Amino acid sequence: MPENDLKLLEEAAKEAGHIARRYFKADPEVRDKGDGQGPVTEADLAVNRMLHSDLLQARPDYGWLSEESTDTAARLERPRVFIVDPIDGTRAFIAGENTFAHSLAVAEDGEVVSAVVHLPMKGLTYSATRGGGAFLNGEPIRASEQPLMQQARALVTGATLKPDLWPGGVPDLTRKFRPSLAYRMCLVAEGRYDAMLTLRPTWEWDVAAGDLIACEAGARVTTPDAAAPRYNNPHPQLSGMVAAGGPLHRQFIERLQGASPDAGPRTGHDRTGRG
Repeated sequence: MPENDLKLLEEAAKEAGHIARRYFKADPEVRDKGDGQGPVTEADLAVNRMLHSDLLQARPDYGWLSEESTDTAARLERPRVFIVDPIDGTRAFIAGENTFAHSLAVAEDGEVVSAVVHLPMKGLTYSATRGGGAFLNGEPIRASEQPLMQQARALVTGATLKPDLWPGGVPDLTRKFRPSLAYRMCLVAEGRYDAMLTLRPTWEWDVAAGDLIACEAGARVTTPDAAAPRYNNPHPQLSGMVAAGGPLHRQFIERLQGASPDAGPRTGHDRTGRG
């Protein structure tokens, strides 16, 4: 059941934090994975080994998808699959910044049903189950309902706001940044920021857990073409992610689709938050 999976994920995420702490600011071994995949540290690999062992020992019939494991087609035959990023924000971890996270999710038939994002150095644990709401350290959280683009605070890179990506006009908003995509989505779920956007191809393990947490907090979460994300794909990558309260989300999608800021509403296939 999803509730039992949530407890399992929470315990595993806390153990991941204990492992990561041992390497944090301790000059861990780092290598580049090549092909533009970025760096990996011995901490990423140690956390991944623990998660793979503990989670699959508890749920041997589940599939496995992790940034730090060799992917196989076996997961595609499983109704449920773990989708894991052992350390989301590896560059921040290497730099000694405390905003890295452990991102753990369970997807069932393409939809995330349980999720945990844990930031051990900040003492933050975000969690959600499908239909059960979103929580931070056990307390309910709720996404912002900010309706005005000009007053919105969004977690987004400068490259995402290039004019050629926005046929309907670049959003006029206050831009902030955090290195972990999972943490960005949780900050939207918490209401500390009004939106997060990435228009680049995005690995499932970066956003699966944050997707459910943001949705259960009341945000709308879709890909940039307004489609509801589906997980455990043969190629585990999405086209990007747009997460925001309903009014802002609609405005982002309209501008991405080419509507001018003054145009009336357009229909889309975005998903309403379930929080």
